[in-house]
Amino acid sequence: MGTTVAVAQVAIALSVMFVWVTRLSNVEREFREYHLPDLVRNLVGVTKIAAATLLVAGLWFPALVFPAAVTMGAFMLCAQYFHFKVRHPVAKYLPSFVLLVMCVYVAMSAYGVVI
Repeated sequence: MGTTVAVAQVAIALSVMFVWVTRLSNVEREFREYHLPDLVRNLVGVTKIAAATLLVAGLWFPALVFPAAVTMGAFMLCAQYFHFKVRHPVAKYLPSFVLLVMCVYVAMSAYGVVI
């Protein structure tokens, strides 16, 4: 695995951890706006933090990278859907879109697809 992939893994993990730990009030507001229950928000948060942890652990245990990147990418795809559903401005879509692209890159690299 190359340095670029490792940087992407860490960047995804740090971004997710930052949002779900230090900006939880924004997450709570958005989930209310999406009309999703607190249980869903909590399950998404726990799963995202677990996937972020696995992406970092994947630096030492590469078998963890693909499932973590796919899981995180699925959440970013869902984020795109919900931003679209509530008609957020494009600027709100960008962070999850960039992370989605990075997740696809990391997953493809972990799967052995040369990019």
